Amino acid sequence: MKHLTILVPNGDNNLSSITGAYEIFTKANAFNKANGKKELFTIQLAGTSEKIDFNGGLFSVKPHINISEVAKTDLIIIPSLNHNYNIALENNDLLVAWLKKQYHNGAEIATICTGAFMLAASGLLDGKRCSTHWSVTENFRLMFPKVNIQIDELITDENGIYTNGGAYSFLNLMIYLIEKYFDRNTAIYCAKVFQIEINRNTQSQFVIFAGQKKHEDEIVQQAQSYIEKNIDEKISIEELSSKLNVGRRNFDRRFIKATGNTPIEYSQRVKVEAAKKAFETNRKTINEVMYEVGYADVKSFREIFKKFTGMSPLEYKRKYHKELIFAE
Repeated sequence: MKHLTILVPNGDNNLSSITGAYEIFTKANAFNKANGKKELFTIQLAGTSEKIDFNGGLFSVKPHINISEVAKTDLIIIPSLNHNYNIALENNDLLVAWLKKQYHNGAEIATICTGAFMLAASGLLDGKRCSTHWSVTENFRLMFPKVNIQIDELITDENGIYTNGGAYSFLNLMIYLIEKYFDRNTAIYCAKVFQIEINRNTQSQFVIFAGQKKHEDEIVQQAQSYIEKNIDEKISIEELSSKLNVGRRNFDRRFIKATGNTPIEYSQRVKVEAAKKAFETNRKTINEVMYEVGYADVKSFREIFKKFTGMSPLEYKRKYHKELIFAE
């Protein structure tokens, strides 16, 4: 029988991703047993404290075991740290060191949302792709520049390390892991019981792009400001870099270093974000919105929009515009 360790870090972190992971894997075990198979996992909650409080003391968790007693495990789940990741990193040195030891001893590790900060602190994500909640990707990139952060991916799977986007998308990661460790039938069963959309692989439609501003490159800041104030223009990056007296190659390099995007990608994201807000709040046609954000070709606009949202402009408008939702 395999061993699953669900971590309970010190600090007021996220309770639902701990209990949710426990319940879904317990249900998968029960489904296996009901179909004449053995339970696949022994499931334990582990931490470094006897009791951890959540939501200002409203709830509490008593881990089954201290991590010092877990000599070897097969799969580790790190829950979301909410937005308390800095405090969590200060108060969980033993967990971080233990993660590194267990991974080198053969364990696989899955992180939920901002739990990626704890795994990144161990160095195990260096050089690997990683997903986390879209709202903290800028801070993550600044804290862990060696990690290949993915703002749009819902789940990453690389060398026995799994990461996922934010909030309740951890349910999708659990179904992904159930299929990986059990089988497709068990994953489908759990997805139906808990009513989780199966095979979802992007968080693109949920991303609210606000631009990466936590840097000190004044030239890039000026470029960002120009792009954001001129959404309706078809901006030439060549002309923009010339206007700022910077060579194109150097401009691209500085922009990527400061924001994680090329200037073209940044401009596209800004335009798509403006288009999303327009679709959510008014009844303008696809073409009207397209022209407002600086596109003249429907095919090009559709491709760029779908690249960053995973949906066509029409699909997005139908899904998020209130009047259209109730009209249908």
